[in-house]
Amino acid sequence: MGKKILLIDDDALLRRSLAFNLEQNGYSVQTAASAEDGLKRATLDRPDLVLLDIGLPGMDGLEALRHLRDLVNAPVIMLTARRRELDEVLGLELGADDYVTKPFDLDVLLAHIKAVLRRAAQPQAAPASEPLRVGDLLIDPAAHSASLAGKPLELSPREFDLLTLLASRAGTLVTTEEILSTVWGEGFEGQPQVVYVHIRWLREKIEAQPDNPRRIVTVRSLGYKYVPEEAA
Repeated sequence: MGKKILLIDDDALLRRSLAFNLEQNGYSVQTAASAEDGLKRATLDRPDLVLLDIGLPGMDGLEALRHLRDLVNAPVIMLTARRRELDEVLGLELGADDYVTKPFDLDVLLAHIKAVLRRAAQPQAAPASEPLRVGDLLIDPAAHSASLAGKPLELSPREFDLLTLLASRAGTLVTTEEILSTVWGEGFEGQPQVVYVHIRWLREKIEAQPDNPRRIVTVRSLGYKYVPEEAA
């Protein structure tokens, strides 16, 4: 039997047609018209991947994503008709693995599904365990914690990985493409807006003046560089 996909979308026609086409391509498909029903189905029969619409009635897709992350260890692809960039990036920040904007071509969706399932099947490398100190910044990968000038930083997982990458290469350029490849992985090539938004959020947490950054410096048209500052 093929990989199990759970499709959560309130569009009945889309559910029927997409479920049929996915099954024709070898997948086993369950569907749900609401987030609440989808969460129940995910708990009863754990899927290998979830296709989750953002614009659901009742509990929306972003809220459902939070609950899915607590319930099942399965990758999630967000389906969104909203073209606002922030909706898509927010879904990724909350833990979605990818997103596809409606209306989508079936072949495009199938390519995303295959890429996400392939990434999920790859063994994850063990993270570095040695603490990293760069000026007044201390990062402890084993504890997944970071502090700046002795004050703990409240970072999302993506922000933590992004800061760790930049700090580990302090003083040198890290290109936007390298950040995408290292922090987000295969399937996010050509989506620099994801990096731009996370850099902005990270600056708001570590810069004294986020609009005039001194720690995370933009190297125009290329990428970013972390510039250490010593403790006062």
